[in-house]
Amino acid sequence: MINMKSWISQQIESENRISIPIMTHPGIEMIGKTVKDAVQNGKIHAEAIKKLAEVYPSAATTVIMDLTLEAEAFGCQIEFQENDMPHILGRLVTSAEDIDNLKVPDLNAGRMQEYLKANRLTVAFGIEKPVLAGVIGPFSLAGRLYDVSEIMMACYIEPDAIMLLLDKCTEFIINYCRELKSIGCSGVVVAEPAAGLLSNEDCQMFSSEYVKRLVDEVQDETFTVILHNCGNKGHCTDAMLYTGANAYHFGNAIDMVETLKVCPKDKLILGNVDPVGVMKMKTPSEIKAYIADLLARTAEFDNFVLSTGCDLPPHVPAENVTSFFNALEEFNKK
Repeated sequence: MINMKSWISQQIESENRISIPIMTHPGIEMIGKTVKDAVQNGKIHAEAIKKLAEVYPSAATTVIMDLTLEAEAFGCQIEFQENDMPHILGRLVTSAEDIDNLKVPDLNAGRMQEYLKANRLTVAFGIEKPVLAGVIGPFSLAGRLYDVSEIMMACYIEPDAIMLLLDKCTEFIINYCRELKSIGCSGVVVAEPAAGLLSNEDCQMFSSEYVKRLVDEVQDETFTVILHNCGNKGHCTDAMLYTGANAYHFGNAIDMVETLKVCPKDKLILGNVDPVGVMKMKTPSEIKAYIADLLARTAEFDNFVLSTGCDLPPHVPAENVTSFFNALEEFNKK
């Protein structure tokens, strides 16, 4: 079992920069499977992760950022597509009464066991890298159950009801993370993009207070929490840091250098290459130049980890992913 506290310190103290892109889809394509296969079958999901670990020098492995998984466990209807991520159909709860009656599911609901299987098999592969599981954040999950637009208004109109919903979401996420920890995962990426729609004050009230509960419950020397908020444009970084997570993952909406200036030097700060605008749409040479510039601008920050701003979408050209890692290798040779 990896001591993640020591591992993080080693990365910060190292002369070389590391990279941990959030990506699974390239691995799915390498093994000739579809997105639908991977999100419904834990063995296929794990095989895709293993393939990526064999081909690319990422410092850790990550699973698919599936923001429908936990919502489905609560009872949301899901639409599956062959080559795209699942989508939620409609709302599950529409009133304070619905929230009162909402039951926190167990870990046998929906596809939860398939995702636990994917993480369990990945750990069993013995890849000798941290295995980073993935969960949705409490506010983002609540927004999936209640509808994102509706919850933004309800935070002001019915805050007590929304806080009860957040309590239930957080309870489920903590239960899931405890199980991920017990099977040997080294940490979890908590995807909380909807919190980026809130002000810093509201982000702390309706997101960070609940993420902090998760951090306090599961984070220790062997298990670290990485808080991801690609909706943050720099306006709610303070609220993110309040959670006490050991690492923070930012999207391409923020200025990476300005963000690094305000983040603690003993925390890993990951980001923030645009997964679509850069990784999917640009040429390999353009990607190489883009990343070289990002690495040069962030060179003074020893805690910076090169990553994508969010999960890589399907059908990113393989040569673009190779260019991403080649740019880092060249930077480390200087």
